[in-house]
Amino acid sequence: MTADAWHLTEDLDQFLTRAGEFLRSRPALHTVPLTVTGALRGRGLHLYGEGTPVFGALERDGAVRAAFFRTPPGRLMLTALSTGEATALAAQLAARGDELPGVMSERDTASAFAEAWARRTGSAPELHARQRLYRLGELTIPGPVPPGRPRVATAKDREQLMCWYVEFAKAIGESGTSQDPGEWADFRIAYGGITLWETPDGTPVSMAGLTTKVAGQIRVAPVYTPADLRGRGYAGAVTVEVSRMARAAGAQEVLLFTDLANPTSNALYQRIGYRPVADFAGYDFHPASAPR
Repeated sequence: MTADAWHLTEDLDQFLTRAGEFLRSRPALHTVPLTVTGALRGRGLHLYGEGTPVFGALERDGAVRAAFFRTPPGRLMLTALSTGEATALAAQLAARGDELPGVMSERDTASAFAEAWARRTGSAPELHARQRLYRLGELTIPGPVPPGRPRVATAKDREQLMCWYVEFAKAIGESGTSQDPGEWADFRIAYGGITLWETPDGTPVSMAGLTTKVAGQIRVAPVYTPADLRGRGYAGAVTVEVSRMARAAGAQEVLLFTDLANPTSNALYQRIGYRPVADFAGYDFHPASAPR
């Protein structure tokens, strides 16, 4: 048996040539790297910031068994690793002099990497988010449906989408690593990637988005209702609509992430028909002397 070897590159096409089949082999668990690398290929490597993205593939006996990517200034995004593999990767990246703001992966992988990174660099990891990945089973409409109707967002909604995108990113603590709001809105409008729920008088009150289809999977993201409009069923209604749209578009897997700190949304999505797949965790890395 040959030793494991990480192949690192800044060339997206080279990475996808090496790791693309592996990513497509588990489209649900790899939904984030599939959608992000697809967006980078279609819209440019600096989509998420001015830093140069880096990609990695772990090979064993000629076959890829894990991968990572990072689009600065965002966190390192890892597919599932054993504790030993996570430790070895942390050592390799630390030896390169990489400075990481954090890591996001399946729960055990994220924890193992965060601990290894702390030992190597002296940084202090802080749990940033606990998420659960869900897969749609039988779509169910939870009642009662609120007054109003769904509508695919168009160019006239651009300012509203930009505003809600900024509010959503701030609410989940990702405002510093988000795309430009205008570019995000324009891209989503171009392919019908945001649906609004509007009241009978035509006022938008909630939105839900769909990623483009990659490897047979589509992810519902983002789902956002302004704080003063929550609790009225708008998020559930618009999520049902985009879930139906994803199925109609031929998606074999319809997925979404939830914040495990929010029991309301987790219960809602399960009522709609989403079933748990795996838990994920995100850590931020702070200098040991810095307040957290």
